[in-house]
Amino acid sequence: MTSTTHTSPLAPIVVFVYNRPAHTLQTLQALAANREAAGSDLYIYADGAKAGASQEDLDRIAQTRAVIRQQQWCGNVHIVESASNKGLAASVIEGTTAVVRKHGSVITLEDDVVAGRFFLKYMNRALHKYANTQNVYMIAGYIFPVKKIARSNRSFFLPLTTTQAWGTWERAWNSFDTKATGYEALKTDAALRNSFNLDGNFDYTSMLVEQMESDRISSWAIRWWWSVFRQKGLVLYPDKSLVKNTGWDNSGTHSGGENPFEEKDWEEGYEITHFPKAVKADSKKFSQLKKYLYAAFNSPKKGLLEKNINRLKGFIKGRKK
Repeated sequence: MTSTTHTSPLAPIVVFVYNRPAHTLQTLQALAANREAAGSDLYIYADGAKAGASQEDLDRIAQTRAVIRQQQWCGNVHIVESASNKGLAASVIEGTTAVVRKHGSVITLEDDVVAGRFFLKYMNRALHKYANTQNVYMIAGYIFPVKKIARSNRSFFLPLTTTQAWGTWERAWNSFDTKATGYEALKTDAALRNSFNLDGNFDYTSMLVEQMESDRISSWAIRWWWSVFRQKGLVLYPDKSLVKNTGWDNSGTHSGGENPFEEKDWEEGYEITHFPKAVKADSKKFSQLKKYLYAAFNSPKKGLLEKNINRLKGFIKGRKK
């Protein structure tokens, strides 16, 4: 396994792993099945053990680190192992920043995200196409399974960030404000709060306030959403997810039981072939997504409300290890 840097027209990939060897293996195998993988740089950030970790946890961390060395998953593989536990938020921020500053763009995945065969093709085409479009801040590989959004191998823009599988550029990531400057205004400005909360359909404000004023969560994603929101940025989405999440098995936080946001007809070979002509939000699809989130957040089914809230938060804010 080499760590020699080479120049590639393809965006580098970053995968964040911790203590789930089986999930990590599935993620890397799927990634390697993409044709573009052979010409891509792959950075694998392996987080370390928490203080007082059990022997079982230590063994799982060791097994995960053995998995990432099993084969040459991409054209060039770089492994960064932490001696201590940084947590997902710090790992994502540090790893993404380091790679995007070195290469100018980046594609990121976590250890429970399985990519379809055309994921890297889509990500690289979009990252190249919108590299200099200043109001585009992110390329998303995942979208919630909103049934009303037609599947026709197309992509579209929304004014909303994501956490599942995504890419960005240095020029956009430079806007990431980890201090969430000005977030206090959400407490007193009803109009601002309503807009940040997707017209009242999902309570992002509580997440951000909790992130900034308590130690109960550690989220990079809610701060990234605030950063992009303040810039009136756009995110490109596929009309059907090009990735699926395999972590709803009690192996991670907010991930127990059946995945309520699973794409039931997910296709490994689904491909995005069309990109929007105009760089503007698709208001119809945005409305459909907001209604979907509202329904998920306010499920009337007994016993599902709290569960859906926690799971939805896990998808949106980035799970805490």
